[in-house]
Amino acid sequence: MNNFRYVFILVGLLFARDLRSQELQKKKPNVIFILADDLGYGNLTSYNKRSPIPTPYIDQLANEGVKFNRFYSGNTVCAPSRCALMTGLNMGHAWVRGNAKAKDGQAALRPQDTTIAERLQANGYVTGMFGKWGLGDAETLGAPHLKGFDEFFGYLDQAHAHDYYTSRLYEIQDKITKEVRVDSSDYTQDLIMNKALNFVRSHQDEPFFLYLPFTLPHAELKVPADLLKKFQNPDGTSQFGPETPFKKKGNYDDQPQPRAAFAAMVSKLDQDVGRILELIKQLGLDENTYIFFTSDNGPHKEGGADPVFFNSGGPLRGVKRDLYEGGIRVPLLVRAPGKIPAGTQSDVPWAFWDIFSTVGQLTSAAVPSGIDGISYVPSLLGKKQEKQHDYLYWQFNEGGIKEALTQGDWKLIRFKEQGKKEILELYNLKQDIGEKNNLVAKYPAELRKLKSLLAKAKTPSENKTFDWSDQEQ
Repeated sequence: MNNFRYVFILVGLLFARDLRSQELQKKKPNVIFILADDLGYGNLTSYNKRSPIPTPYIDQLANEGVKFNRFYSGNTVCAPSRCALMTGLNMGHAWVRGNAKAKDGQAALRPQDTTIAERLQANGYVTGMFGKWGLGDAETLGAPHLKGFDEFFGYLDQAHAHDYYTSRLYEIQDKITKEVRVDSSDYTQDLIMNKALNFVRSHQDEPFFLYLPFTLPHAELKVPADLLKKFQNPDGTSQFGPETPFKKKGNYDDQPQPRAAFAAMVSKLDQDVGRILELIKQLGLDENTYIFFTSDNGPHKEGGADPVFFNSGGPLRGVKRDLYEGGIRVPLLVRAPGKIPAGTQSDVPWAFWDIFSTVGQLTSAAVPSGIDGISYVPSLLGKKQEKQHDYLYWQFNEGGIKEALTQGDWKLIRFKEQGKKEILELYNLKQDIGEKNNLVAKYPAELRKLKSLLAKAKTPSENKTFDWSDQEQ
């Protein structure tokens, strides 16, 4: 009799587990998209064993998911990169093609700029953003509550986001983005993180899209004293040798130990990724949640940051504001137990503007026609990526036009200042990932082909804030 009872209980448990599995299969998957700010390709130990800053929790994403070795940001600075991410348009077609004040008619998204959050919201997802927006101030048509977000807490303005201690942030209240007062003694990353975790707890029983555009480790280089201690010696000196103190300049405050502060910021970012992983497991959401982790562009050198010391670009040349690989190639890790094969890697090249289409396929959300992105779900799942881009294109304008285009292993970079002759650089990334050997003179046919594509990859911008007119092709 007792044996029969045990068998009955076992069958019941197996049946319940099967039902749970079926429920998870039917339920729309959650998506968590974590965007670091100015984190270099070489700042993660999963990408660069020489990095002196341990990142075990972010590395866990690589160990339990897929690591992409050739993923690209939308641009080499903040706002246009995030525009590409949100709208699925590259820099040849996007409205926001540079950093500027996020006002209507400038760098705020327009009503016709459909975001990934809008499409997920229309597909039954509750949507939350916690961190830095940068694509529309509160009074603009690009404000978060108008671009698909049910909840938001953080910064709207990029310059404001330099301040890790502030008396004000912004939040969606009563379906409107409003300024809210906060305690200026609180580290804003902690305030933002707590809001994000509460969002997950509150919406664990419904499909959610959680966008986490954290400000770490962007300058200014500020962390609470208890985090800084982790990278200090017992006598309070930096573990990274004699430091050169950074003196206040522009938006960035003094920092006596900029290397230690930067390391603490990266470590804090890593710890908060660990908190997300822990909560998802605690709530039983692990098997139905895709977690993406990447950075908006390459590493910065403002505020006392030292990308050379930290080998922040790894093998890549260049930093933020460059169109060399170090400015636009960024880490991408994607984890979803039971869906994405653990511990896999991919060299397939793709970019921020593909995230919209990829997440759209994962969530069965409608994707706008006419965008530049395509779905890379096969690559996520460890399958052959049949459909790929013929080429990838970027442009940037600070002190002159910079353009870059990759096709296969080839990369062309064009520099053009008004009234001056253009400068062209051609690289083979497979043979020369560090972009040290300019092959313009050696491969004229390849140069002509890529330059022809460069001219076709862009349309004139209607946004007068970004003057992309270039008649001297």
